[in-house]
Amino acid sequence: MEFSERRSLADQQRRVKMVATKNKSLQQFDTDDPNRIQDVGWTFREIWRRTRGIVVVSINLITFFILWELLTVYGEINPLFLPRASDMFGELWVGLTTRAPEGAVFSGSILDHFLHSFNNLMFGLAIACVIGIPGGLLMGGNKYIESILSPYVWALASLPRIALVPLFILFLGFTTKMQVTIIVISAVFPIMINSWAGVKTTEKSLLAAARVFGANRVQLYVKVVLPYTLPFIISGIQQGIGRGLIGVVIAELFGGSNGLGYLIQRSADTFNTAMTFAVLLLLIVMSLSLINFTRWLEAYVAPWRNVNHI
Repeated sequence: MEFSERRSLADQQRRVKMVATKNKSLQQFDTDDPNRIQDVGWTFREIWRRTRGIVVVSINLITFFILWELLTVYGEINPLFLPRASDMFGELWVGLTTRAPEGAVFSGSILDHFLHSFNNLMFGLAIACVIGIPGGLLMGGNKYIESILSPYVWALASLPRIALVPLFILFLGFTTKMQVTIIVISAVFPIMINSWAGVKTTEKSLLAAARVFGANRVQLYVKVVLPYTLPFIISGIQQGIGRGLIGVVIAELFGGSNGLGYLIQRSADTFNTAMTFAVLLLLIVMSLSLINFTRWLEAYVAPWRNVNHI
């Protein structure tokens, strides 16, 4: 009896000791303690991981433009064919920081022409998305609509847009409507075809699983098809941006008195090669900025996709 009492007492003491140790450990890692998180500071590896993309691209571009400048200064290249990089940046700076006076017949300001082209491009892309995304979803989801519309879609998508410019000039004249129409025609088909392909490639197992859980046709589109198709839609918009920019330049070259395309033609006619290169550089920056925006949009609306930024 005495032995069992001693054993019971020892067990109780051991339990008390274990509880005390546990409480001490919990106090040590108390989540309410404001000093529990220590700031170890930024390490070089962490800074490099976050900024290496920007650093590499910056060094690459700086090196490229320095080599360009040295080649044009010491390479005895005619500036009519390849201007100095410094002259190009000078024209770009002056053009973006000045505006034409009110009532001027012609504006030599790059900013004025850029705003005209950018507004037309955004308006045309918006119309192309409104037409192309629902059209592609309908074609992918209904075989009758697909069989009716697909010949026209493929025919117009394969037709060079530049061949339509004289026709649109005849119908709409040298107006902004004509320019926006060419942008819409250029951008709508990549968006529509990619949306169409996204619906057609939706995994059958996902559709079958949704039907097992009682999803109707509308729920299938909203809950399964549309999320699966979002990356295809974003890819179509990215292609539409490139095609739309081509449409902007073509429309302004052949039928405009404003915009970056018109400014390219005007600067070439006056042998201002630095201005021509400055406008081309601005077009590249505008295109890359819009594409990076769509990549950010894809990462936001479709976070399951792994998006690598430029």
